[in-house]
Amino acid sequence: MPRTMKVESPGCPPLRALTFDELGLIKVVEARGGSHGSDPKVVERWGEPEPSRCVLAASIDDRKSNPLLAVARKCGTVEILNPLKGDVRAAISDVAHDGVKPEDDPIVGLHLFKSEGSDRTSGSCIVLTCTTKGNARIRHCAFSSSPDDSASTDTATLWKVCGAGNVLCSKVDASESYAVFGGKGVEVNVWDIRKGTKIWNAKPPPKNNLGIFTPTWFTSATFLCKDDHRKIVAGTNSHQVRLYDISAQRRPVISFDFRETAIKAVCEDLDGYTVYLGNGTGDLASFDMRTGKMLGSFLGKCSGSIRSIARHPMLPVIASCGLDSYLRLWDIKSRQPLSAVFLKQHLNAVVFDSNFTDEASLKPDPTHEAEDTVEDVQTGDVEAAKPLKKRKKKAAKEGRRKEGATAKDNGVDNLKMKKKMKKKRSEMGEGLNDQQ
Repeated sequence: MPRTMKVESPGCPPLRALTFDELGLIKVVEARGGSHGSDPKVVERWGEPEPSRCVLAASIDDRKSNPLLAVARKCGTVEILNPLKGDVRAAISDVAHDGVKPEDDPIVGLHLFKSEGSDRTSGSCIVLTCTTKGNARIRHCAFSSSPDDSASTDTATLWKVCGAGNVLCSKVDASESYAVFGGKGVEVNVWDIRKGTKIWNAKPPPKNNLGIFTPTWFTSATFLCKDDHRKIVAGTNSHQVRLYDISAQRRPVISFDFRETAIKAVCEDLDGYTVYLGNGTGDLASFDMRTGKMLGSFLGKCSGSIRSIARHPMLPVIASCGLDSYLRLWDIKSRQPLSAVFLKQHLNAVVFDSNFTDEASLKPDPTHEAEDTVEDVQTGDVEAAKPLKKRKKKAAKEGRRKEGATAKDNGVDNLKMKKKMKKKRSEMGEGLNDQQ
């Protein structure tokens, strides 16, 4: 029998996550119950199940005032929603005018801009989309306060990311000035979004010792550091992880393998050098990209391919989801599972709402208050502050201690008396022998 180890789940801190599945449903998962941790539960479900409305990508701007959520669907529509209530603010059609069906050229990359150009008070936002065939668009969307009114869009920028191949991954950096693209037959390339020009293109690695050339097939990519757009981490279908530095060279600076299946999800950490990787067999691990060494694998194994990994902006927690229909929450320090929620459908993406606050966590814990009051009382007059029962218990303990000490002393005295009597008897016996 193999040895097994049971890991106790400490529960989740207060958090709020939104998941997106293949039937177009958006489910809100919340963990409440104070700082001691609790089990997350599904509190809301938005939309009706429809395969044609499958969610392909999602992006959130969780600012405190007027937050927005962008969702790209399989039918070629990009919806702008309120992440707090789930009502649709605007719907943008991303269908091309050349007669290509949305199913033949689906959206693979989506980003909702958070900085300039997005005036939430007047009801406008900027959305970047990229399709499989490399059609990238930046759209300005203006919508009214009423959800029933239609939204007006104006395409600001349109460019072609690739001439051949299929784009499978895209990512916008923290400054929202640069974007990286990659895919099957598409080398990793970086674009300046403001100017609409390509500033860097990767070069494929050379042939190995056997003369075999690895085909270009990138499945996920992200920027390593939020303050530096020059370092890019990309995962390939041949289970390779590559680190590119566009200021140094066109080929990978560091390259290593992770397990034996394709890398499906890559997520960067806040420290600027750690990344989290998920593959097609459900393995999840963290790596230090300064050395390319594995920091450790997360305990437990997902039973399906991991499709999305999200890092909480405030808490030391990451979320993963995929084809096993589970939303799993992990502690990044101990790499232990915090909780798992079964959501019935195959999941494609997950995002965190960092401004979520639980009212129960803000209230003081009565148990901690009682402990604090007892400690405060004990710092004063200890004997006077303790209850009567505690004083009686202490007096009884001291009495038993004194009785024990007395009994011990009596035992020592009795032993000495026995030794004296034995000595006297031996002396008397010797005297009798002499007289005889």
